[in-house]
Amino acid sequence: MNVVALRIRPATADDYDTLGEVMYDAIHHGPSKYTGAQSRAWAPEPRNGADWTARLSGQHVFVAEIGGDVLGFMSIEPGGYVDFAYIRPSAQGSGLFRKLFDAIQARAIAQGETELSTHASLMAQPAFAAMGFSVDHHETVEVDGQSLARARMIKPL
Repeated sequence: MNVVALRIRPATADDYDTLGEVMYDAIHHGPSKYTGAQSRAWAPEPRNGADWTARLSGQHVFVAEIGGDVLGFMSIEPGGYVDFAYIRPSAQGSGLFRKLFDAIQARAIAQGETELSTHASLMAQPAFAAMGFSVDHHETVEVDGQSLARARMIKPL
């Protein structure tokens, strides 16, 4: 990947359908610690439409792109909750997570947040730990009849 051409920018409503595709791609085609049935329950299809737009519109969403191709995104809600963090499989391990997180953290600090929190999947936990998050507790959530393990993680600012 040509890091020189990497651009981190705020997402626009025009990006939202693409972000749903990035999420789907990461869950279904990236490395996974979940079964196929769990992945299908988590993301049965790429997210789009009014509910997806409403959810993203209430957050600060940052996009990582190269040459107009969106490779990942991360979002933060008011209050410091990191809701989404997805990187396309072809870009995983390239440093995009850190670059997106730097933008999220800067936004949180500018908003006066004192702590970040997230519910991290089994795959995302090591990346969040590398950013200074620690596990508050582990939990299992039910989604369409499937049990998904995750961890609530926090990071003081």
